[in-house]
Amino acid sequence: MFAEIVSLLNDWVWNPGLVVLLLAAGVYLSIRTRFVQVRRIGLMLKSLFNKNAGKTRGISSFEAFCIALSGRVGTGNIVGVATAIAFGGPGAVFWMWVVAFFGASTAFAESTLSQLYKFPHRSGFRGGPFCFIEEGLKQRWLGVAFAVITFIACGICLTTVQSNGAAAAMTNGFSVSPWVSGTVLAAFLGLVIIGGVKRIARVASIITPFMALGYILIALVVIGFHYRDIPAVFASIFTNAFAINPVCGGIIGSTIAMGVKRGIFSNEAGQGTGAIVSAAADVPHPAQQGLAQAFSVYVDTLLVCTATALMILSSGTYNILDGGTGAILYASAPELAGNYVAYTQSAVDSVFSGFGGKFVSVAMLFFVFTTLIAYYFYAESGIIYLFRHRPGSRLERVVIRLLQAFMIVAVVFGAVRETDLIWQLGDIGVGLMAWVTIIAVLLLSPKAIRALKDYEKSK
Repeated sequence: MFAEIVSLLNDWVWNPGLVVLLLAAGVYLSIRTRFVQVRRIGLMLKSLFNKNAGKTRGISSFEAFCIALSGRVGTGNIVGVATAIAFGGPGAVFWMWVVAFFGASTAFAESTLSQLYKFPHRSGFRGGPFCFIEEGLKQRWLGVAFAVITFIACGICLTTVQSNGAAAAMTNGFSVSPWVSGTVLAAFLGLVIIGGVKRIARVASIITPFMALGYILIALVVIGFHYRDIPAVFASIFTNAFAINPVCGGIIGSTIAMGVKRGIFSNEAGQGTGAIVSAAADVPHPAQQGLAQAFSVYVDTLLVCTATALMILSSGTYNILDGGTGAILYASAPELAGNYVAYTQSAVDSVFSGFGGKFVSVAMLFFVFTTLIAYYFYAESGIIYLFRHRPGSRLERVVIRLLQAFMIVAVVFGAVRETDLIWQLGDIGVGLMAWVTIIAVLLLSPKAIRALKDYEKSK
C-alpha cells in the first residue's frame, strides 16, 4: 500500500508539465541573461575566491560553493546517472547535459534572489526561496509552505536516497549489512549536524574538493582505458537522445524525463537548495554568489556526472529497463540486472579488477556523508525562517532537534528499503521543491537580471 501511494504521488508530481517547465525556464533565463553561463565563466571562477567574503557574519563564497557542491555531488552522480541510463538509455545523458547548461542560468537567478532577500541570524545569514517568496511575491503562506516542504524533502525524502545508495555500495563492495551501514552513517551524521553551520562549512570545504577530484581522476583512467569506445559512446548518447536508435525509440518520453529528473536531482538547479546555501554567503554583491552557484552546476553535471556516464557506457556495464515492468529491453550486462550502483562499480572494476567496487563504495560514503550535511543545512534554514521573528525560542530548538532525529531515522530507513521505492520518494521531494521554486524565480527574474547588469557595470 505504501509503495502504491508513493508511486502515485511521484507520477502526479513529475507529470510532463514539470519537465517542460524546468527546460523552458532554463531557456528563458538564459536568453534574458544573455547566456551568462557562457559569457561570464571567468567571472564565475573569480567569484569563488573573493577576499572580502565571509569576514563578518556569514560564510565565504567558496564555503557556500562547497556546501552546495557537497549537496549536489552525491548519490545522484553515481547511482542517479546509472538509473538514468537504466530507464532512459544512453540518450538520458544528453538531456542531463541540456538541463545543466540551461539550469546554470536558473541557478544564477535563484541564488542571486536569495542574496537579495536574506536575513541575519545568530548563526550567520539565512534565506532561500521561502524568503524571496514572502518578501518578493508577498505570499507568506507559500513561503511557509515551502519551508515545510524543504523540511520533508531534505530532512526525510532525499536523505533516504543518499543512505540507500551508500548502503547498496557497501553491500556490493564489502558485504556489509545495510543495517550496519545505515546505523554507522547515522551516528557520524549526528556528530556533525549538532555542531552548527560553521562546522558544516569547514567539513564541506575540506572534504568536497578532494573527494570530487579523486573520483574524477579514477574516472579518467577508466575512460582512457576504453578510449577506443568513446566515439561510439558519444554517438549512442546523441542517437538515443532523439530516438534515432531503434533500441530506445519506444522510450523517448522516458529518456527525456529521466534525463531531466536525474539532472535536477544531481545539480539541483531550480530546486531551491542552492539558493538556500547561497543566502548564507557574505559577499559584496548578490550577483557574485549567483555566478558562483552557476559554476557549481557545471562541476556537478558536466564533470562528475559525465565522468560516471562515460565509465558505464564505455565499459558496457549497464542494462536498459522498462520503466513499468522492469523487464530488460537491452542487456549489456544482464548479470547486474537492476543493481544500479553496481553499474558504476563494475565499470571501475573493468580496469582496476577487485578494486573498483571497493573504491566506489568508499567514494559513495564520502559523497553521501557531505550531501547529508548539506541537506541538514537546507532543512534547518527552513526552520530558522519559520522562527526568524522568535530566534532562539524554545519551540525553534525543539523543532531543530526533531529535524535531527528525523534525519537520523531516515538514514537508517533508507539504507534498508528497496532502491526503486526510495528513489521515488526522492523524486517526490525534488519535484515539490522545483514546482514552487521555478515559478517564483520566473516571477522575480527581473530583479535578478537587474542585479546582474549592476554587477557587470561595476566590473
